[in-house]
Amino acid sequence: MTRFVTATDGMRIAYETVGEGPPVLLIHGFAASRVQNWRAPGWYDTLTEAGYRVVAMDCRGHGESGKPHDPAAYGHDAMAGDAMAVMDAAELAQAHVMGYSMGGFIAMHLLMHHAERVLKLVIGGVGGAYVDRSLSGDSPADPARREMIAAGLLESDKSRIVNPTAKAFREFAEQDGKDLVALAACMRADRKPFTAPELSRSTRPVLVVCGEADNLTGPPGPLAAVFADGRAVTVPKRDHMTTVGDKVYKQAVLDFLR
Repeated sequence: MTRFVTATDGMRIAYETVGEGPPVLLIHGFAASRVQNWRAPGWYDTLTEAGYRVVAMDCRGHGESGKPHDPAAYGHDAMAGDAMAVMDAAELAQAHVMGYSMGGFIAMHLLMHHAERVLKLVIGGVGGAYVDRSLSGDSPADPARREMIAAGLLESDKSRIVNPTAKAFREFAEQDGKDLVALAACMRADRKPFTAPELSRSTRPVLVVCGEADNLTGPPGPLAAVFADGRAVTVPKRDHMTTVGDKVYKQAVLDFLR
């Protein structure tokens, strides 16, 4: 059942809870939703059957949450604040946190600014390109790449989108009547990634998972290596989109949380 909480700036944020046990907060990727990223690929069942309580949110601009059209509304401070609001509404003093792609960026923001709320962190679909852009020519961590993707989301004639990454984002974002203007605003939001020295100061256990064929993120090892307690798992033969529901990813998370 969908529940709603109001963020500090008045944005309405949708979430749901399933199961009983130690809580796991799930933060989905760009242009997805809690249903598309987590429920449909079987994560709810995987976690609840293993004895965990799922708390899954729709990020602003996505799913059933509010969809502002101003890029200023999508800073990581605001989006991490939404996650904190969901945790408070679900009465979670602490939780395991798992974010995929954009959700991984938000999860890292939680870790760095609200570490007392995070037990263990799983970062999916964010790899070495986060700390070294040369590891992926298509990394959305690059502001120029994000602007190209945002322009593609707003292009009136899809046939004019030449870059394959921008075209793939547009095709994914058009599913299920998603709000392309809100998604373009989200993509254009100001982003300041953490540096490797900053991330190294975190002492929480961190698992980084990426697909072997994920050309957006680079391999997981270089990102995992910057954390004081980081480990990496590569999912064989999977790309950015197909890693999400893979059994190797799921088993790695269960092993890590135990």
